[in-house]
Amino acid sequence: MKALVCLLLAVAVTDARRFTACEWARTLKANGMAGYRGVSLADWVCVTYHESRYNTAAVNHNSDGSKDYGIFQLNSHYWCSDGGESVANGCGITCDQLLTDDVSVAIRCAKTVVRDPNGLGVMWGSSNSCKDQDNSGYIADCRL
Repeated sequence: MKALVCLLLAVAVTDARRFTACEWARTLKANGMAGYRGVSLADWVCVTYHESRYNTAAVNHNSDGSKDYGIFQLNSHYWCSDGGESVANGCGITCDQLLTDDVSVAIRCAKTVVRDPNGLGVMWGSSNSCKDQDNSGYIADCRL
């Protein structure tokens, strides 16, 4: 079983992608994220820059044993299942689904997160540098 998980993770990582800010902004816009739940496109781009540098393969380990996955850095204790101690799995997905260049699952999960009463605070995460700021510079040259 462990070998299968490693193989699936290796396949997912090979399908990973690092977006430019403008590519990512266009992708977010095409998927209905501009203004979703009051979060501007520039804010989404800022948050994901600080969380993952627009890298779909980003995985970070937390001190509580959980991991943050993908371009949005969604946590395994709450939003996805990585075979560990995930109890909530709020998005109903496996964490490796957040690590591919098909970001549709990650975007759907991010929408689920911000619909949660505490979700918007979660999305800001370590990106407090984006909260209540003018983040328009992240997409100023994108010709959206």
